[in-house]
Amino acid sequence: MRIAQQMAIVNGAAAEAAFQLNPVLAHQIAHGLFSDEVVAWVIIRDDFGRPLAEFNTAEQVNSTWLSQYLFSDMLHHQAALEYFIGSDMPEAIVGEIELFLAEDYLAQQFLARIYSVVGVSVLEAFILSLLVIAFFHVFITRPLLKVHEAITHTDPTRPGQWPKPSLRGHRHDELGHLVDSLDHLLKAFQQGLEQRDQLHHLSTMDGLTGVANRRHFDEFYQRHWELAQQTQQPLSVIFIDIDNFKEFNDHYGHAMGDDALRAVSNALNQCLDPTRDLLARYGGEEFVCVLLGKHHDNAVQVANCLREAVLSLAIPHAYSSTHANLTVSMGVSSMSPGLPVSADALIQHADQHLYHAKRLGRNRVETCKRPA
Repeated sequence: MRIAQQMAIVNGAAAEAAFQLNPVLAHQIAHGLFSDEVVAWVIIRDDFGRPLAEFNTAEQVNSTWLSQYLFSDMLHHQAALEYFIGSDMPEAIVGEIELFLAEDYLAQQFLARIYSVVGVSVLEAFILSLLVIAFFHVFITRPLLKVHEAITHTDPTRPGQWPKPSLRGHRHDELGHLVDSLDHLLKAFQQGLEQRDQLHHLSTMDGLTGVANRRHFDEFYQRHWELAQQTQQPLSVIFIDIDNFKEFNDHYGHAMGDDALRAVSNALNQCLDPTRDLLARYGGEEFVCVLLGKHHDNAVQVANCLREAVLSLAIPHAYSSTHANLTVSMGVSSMSPGLPVSADALIQHADQHLYHAKRLGRNRVETCKRPA
């Protein structure tokens, strides 16, 4: 049934609205369904049963025994809203969508068809059938096939840019309303996808520097450590600490400190391959780099490039115990295919080398003589 198909089409967008508790998106979806004249009442609820959006007709319709007998089993439609949270979690029910069809509309359509069939003769019915078939093919089947083709060619990642079909002669009928409703719903779904992507991006980025945050680093590092184990690739980690940054903040102020953190993170990113490497803010003035596919010597070269990039910023630091400008100290640790090491141990080695660099005077790169 067409209503069931429409509910199936909007289920994903409605689930997105229920999961985000987004009444604007829910209102758009419910309004799109309610714009179909066969729908008398529609409501979208969250998983606590609270309505997010509701539309119903103001007029009351007296039900007859005949219409109740004919349409009672098809007036009510209800579907749970299932939301896919993550690849490692099952789909969760985040709400429900429920609607009732207009009983009087269905009854009128039913009676009109009965009268037309009874009122004509067998010959007239045969001729009319031929005309109906031809009309249905030209004005219903072909437009529906166009709609079906447009839907099948819609990119799931960009549903709002679907190839909306142009149906001549159907702008003000049910087919035209169906296409307009689909267009409205797909654009609303596109907006929901964009909002979801934006929220996901914000949840993985450091708000001050714009580089990856600690949460993103933990996920990225664990995933790429396992990849390095499976593919027998080297993996290197560089811990970076801005030298005497507390003194910098104390004497130049936190605003200058924030500017310095942003400048340092931008300079560090210039030495990395954005397609393979990751720079993350580990906490405070500490950063960490993950280098997939780089051996120990390559990682040391990258670390020296990082140190020189920060030094070339020439950010004055009159209160540094090391240099007149802002500097960084680094610890490098690498894992080679022939010398496996646990993920935690690789991090600990890099951290130990960092503190060794700070004890030896800062503004330097320290590592072991050979990969960990």
